[in-house]
Amino acid sequence: MKLPRDLSGHELAKLLRRYGHEVTRQSGSHIRLTSNLHGMKHHVTIPAHDAIKVGTLAGILSEIASYLELDRTTLHKELFEK
Repeated sequence: MKLPRDLSGHELAKLLRRYGHEVTRQSGSHIRLTSNLHGMKHHVTIPAHDAIKVGTLAGILSEIASYLELDRTTLHKELFEK
């Protein structure tokens, strides 16, 4: 599973909308997303950079997969493979 190397923070925010995450605020170069999908609020902060570093992206995806109770591989397939 190879993560995209050129994914921006704004593109990731758009992709995460399908899982109920909405932009609640932006402070400087960080975007705060909130989801209420499972009846409990979940917040995640992503950098609003042109290209998110691979390690940062991996951490964000792990956190979201944990919240959604999905395997990270499944989340990767749903987000990036068409």
